[in-house]
Amino acid sequence: MAVGYVLDGEVLYKRGSDQVLMRCVNEKEAQQIIEEVHEGICGTHPNGFTMARRIMRFGYYWSTMESDCINYARKCHKCQIYADMLHTPPQPLHVMTSPWPFSTWGMDVIGPIFPKASNGHRFIFVIIDYFTKWVEAASFANVTESVICRFIKKEIICRFGLPERIISDNAKNLNSKMMERICEQFKIKHHISVTYRPKMNGAVEAANKNIKRIVAKMTTTYRDWHEKLPFALLAYRTSVRTSTGATPYSLVYGTEAVLPIEVEIPSLRVLSEVKLDEAEWIQTRYEQLNLIEEKRLKAICHAQMYQKRMIRAHQKKVCPREFREGDLVLKMILPIEKDSRGKWMPNWKGLYVVTKAFTGGALILAEIDGEELQNPVNSDSVKKYHV
Repeated sequence: MAVGYVLDGEVLYKRGSDQVLMRCVNEKEAQQIIEEVHEGICGTHPNGFTMARRIMRFGYYWSTMESDCINYARKCHKCQIYADMLHTPPQPLHVMTSPWPFSTWGMDVIGPIFPKASNGHRFIFVIIDYFTKWVEAASFANVTESVICRFIKKEIICRFGLPERIISDNAKNLNSKMMERICEQFKIKHHISVTYRPKMNGAVEAANKNIKRIVAKMTTTYRDWHEKLPFALLAYRTSVRTSTGATPYSLVYGTEAVLPIEVEIPSLRVLSEVKLDEAEWIQTRYEQLNLIEEKRLKAICHAQMYQKRMIRAHQKKVCPREFREGDLVLKMILPIEKDSRGKWMPNWKGLYVVTKAFTGGALILAEIDGEELQNPVNSDSVKKYHV
């Protein structure tokens, strides 16, 4: 029997493909059915397609049922604030490059670390050169603004010269008045990444991860990690970095470091250097230093090719999310934000209004009452709100 309509008194039915009769309802009844199925006593807040199929199983039908269900589910407030996190990047990848060694440094703090070290230290201050990937790090009981400024003067400026720029996150100790005075005194540009956007200072975040992994595997009592930190740094500096195709040590000093095993079981270069007299050794070292520029140029080419591969892989995942002034949005609830609802806490909060949208993806948000949020947010932590 063909699909069609059946009139029984004043009630119209539609015959489905499985020959089951479904009652045709008017606009008011359709709205009531949608509300009950979506958020009624037995409502599970299903998506639009699931809701339309469920209504048909209940034996109801109207011509715009599927689109009405989709629109209703999309505009449901609870469905929007409890929706899954968005993991697809909204913006193309913008890579950062350093034109010469020690011109751009990224800094960050690891910690607090538990258990704390036997000497009372709980934090590791890490700073990395974007060109050579050379890492300087030290442990402290507290990373105060004076500690950071003293470290930058002693370990960076006095050893490697004045950098062109320093990149950090929004931590108060990394963006203090004292830090501003140092940058102003030495004409250093201080760039601050957007709040909760670690990818903007990706080099130091990757270094943090590697250093933590190396220290964790070296430590034995888990309270001697401060003693293992210098050896972890040596291991990091003498390992080939994927982004440059060379070790940080070779890009800084022009030669590879002599490792303890090469002394215990002499390697070829150790044996050959023993046979050289002082004049020959000086000549060999001079030739190595002359080739350091070639090594660095090769590292630049390798880094550029690596960045192109990363960009191609990233572009495949990009799902553009454009925001304009006046858009209503929800903001992601971060793991560090405490909420009395505990496990029942939603993933998103709001409502917010976009007051300014920058080309790089940063947004200025304001409450509905007009009060602007203190810090800008990145577009990948925001999603549009449907009304």
